[in-house]
Amino acid sequence: MSATRSSASPELMLPGLREVYAAYVREAGALPSLPGPLQAEVWVSAQLGGLEAAAPHAQGRRAALGDLITCLRAAATPGARAFLRALAVIGPVEGRKAAGRAAGELGDVPAAPWEGSLGRVVPGQVWLIQEGPLDGDRLVCEFRYEEAGTRGMHALAVRLSHGDVPSEVVIVGDVPALMGAARQAMQAELCVVQPYDPAAVGRRLRAALGTAEPLPEGCYPALALARHRAALLPGG
Repeated sequence: MSATRSSASPELMLPGLREVYAAYVREAGALPSLPGPLQAEVWVSAQLGGLEAAAPHAQGRRAALGDLITCLRAAATPGARAFLRALAVIGPVEGRKAAGRAAGELGDVPAAPWEGSLGRVVPGQVWLIQEGPLDGDRLVCEFRYEEAGTRGMHALAVRLSHGDVPSEVVIVGDVPALMGAARQAMQAELCVVQPYDPAAVGRRLRAALGTAEPLPEGCYPALALARHRAALLPGG
C-alpha cells in the first residue's frame, strides 16, 4: 500500500518546488529515530522555519505548506507520518487539520515511539531576565511533557527588543543550566532575574510571535514551536 502511494506524483500548487519537498521527505527519514518528542518538534519547527523564511508572502507560505502535506502523504514512510503528526500539533494553525487527516490516512505506516506525546506539554514557571536598558526583555517560559516529570522539561526563551519585536527565539533543553547561569550573572550584578506573570507573558509573546513582519533570520527555526508553546500560556 505504501509503495502505491509513493509511486504517485501528486498535483502541487507550486510544482517548481517539487524537488524542495522531495528533500524534506528524504530528510524526514531520520525523524522516527530521534530520542523523544521535543527533539522531533524542534526538528519539524526548523523545517517550517525554512519554509516561512523563504516564502515571499503569506499566500506563498500556505501554498508551500499544503504542497508539503500532500507530498508527505504520498510518500507514506514512517518519517512522513511522523512529520505529519508533528505538523498537526505544532504547525501553522491553517494546516493542522489537513496534516492530521493526511497522517490518519497512513494508519498502516509504523508510528514513531513518541508520536502520542507530541505537543502534550504543560506550562510552568515564567521568568523575566533583564540584562540592560538596551538589551530588551528576555522571557523564559518553562514547560514539561505530561507524565514525564523533569525528564521532559524545556523552556521557550524569547528576547524582545524595543516595541516587543522578537530579536531571539530559542528552545532550551537544559533549563537548570540556563537558570543557573542567569542567577550567577545576577549575583555578579550583570542582570536582573525575577518571576513574571504568565498571563502577561502569554499576551506579549502571542502578539510578538504572531507578527507578519519579517524577523531576524535566526528566529525562524524555533518560531513554529514557540508559537505553539506561547498559545498554551494563560492570558488569551
